[in-house]
Amino acid sequence: MRIRYKKWARPELEACQFYIKEPEKLKGKWRQEFQNSTNPFHIELGCGKGQFISKLAIENQNVNYLAIDLVDAMLGLAKRKIEETYKEAKIEPKNIFITRFDIERILLILDQQDKVERIYINFCNPWPRGKHRKKRLTNSIQLEKYKKFLKKGGEIFFKTDDDELFRASLVYFEESGFEIIKVTYDLHQKPIFEKNIETEHEKMFVEQGIKIKACKAKLRGETNGRSRSNKV
Repeated sequence: MRIRYKKWARPELEACQFYIKEPEKLKGKWRQEFQNSTNPFHIELGCGKGQFISKLAIENQNVNYLAIDLVDAMLGLAKRKIEETYKEAKIEPKNIFITRFDIERILLILDQQDKVERIYINFCNPWPRGKHRKKRLTNSIQLEKYKKFLKKGGEIFFKTDDDELFRASLVYFEESGFEIIKVTYDLHQKPIFEKNIETEHEKMFVEQGIKIKACKAKLRGETNGRSRSNKV
């Protein structure tokens, strides 16, 4: 999603208590940065304007979250959305951090010591042109990076409106040692999540009559073998 430059975004982010300006310094130490370091640690890659992560984090105070995006303007809007959501609930945002970083270089800020239990990838750029497909957040190249900081049995929850990206992503998961736990080609008619939190893109696509595709994938442990998918 393209968004206009917002001159207020960088100053607001740098003054924000839950914005991490230098995430490289927390590589391997993210859990200790939260007040409750024993909570599960989940991340969202490409948080956009923050509608998804703000609702998810406020409803799951027993989980710690890190939301990543590359664009200051996006993160500025996400920061405001998180503040608004927590203020309405009269709760301090102590279980969430946001940071600006290039996800292609994610191994500079996360490693095996961070023990991430779950990754959320929602409506990422489909990069339809062949030479650009390696930039997809679900591409095997990226998945191999995520495996460096995901715990064994760690999960990826993925949603998209793009048919070709979804089909390709299922292959990427299989190739990279993930087991497809659940798949749906129409999330709003055949849900696979206990509770589905809509993103800004999702709401728009549903209103246009576009079906939302989604899956849950789990990183295999020591055992090998063919994965079993549960299609709905």
